[in-house]
Amino acid sequence: MNPFLFSLICGVVFGSVDVLLMIPLDIPEKTIALLAAFLNRFAIGFIIPLIQVSLPMWLMGGITGFLLSLPDAIITKAFFPIITVGVLGGSIIGWISGKRTAG
Repeated sequence: MNPFLFSLICGVVFGSVDVLLMIPLDIPEKTIALLAAFLNRFAIGFIIPLIQVSLPMWLMGGITGFLLSLPDAIITKAFFPIITVGVLGGSIIGWISGKRTAG
């Protein structure tokens, strides 16, 4: 599969999963919060498969998920859920990306 298309799919899937996790929550300005969450997770899912470094991809995914989640966590002061989902999702996407490029 084309790397760009694979990155798009990872971004859309991760963004959509995060929005689905947030729908039941009672949060102010929900539409804006869901859009921001989708865009943040889309960016994580899109960028990780395109990164080429000499670290295990699951680790690079986790680091990327952490770094890109940090601004949202600071703004919302919801550190644990935002960082946790970012790191776990980033690690999973990194692992899948690593398997895809290795095989």
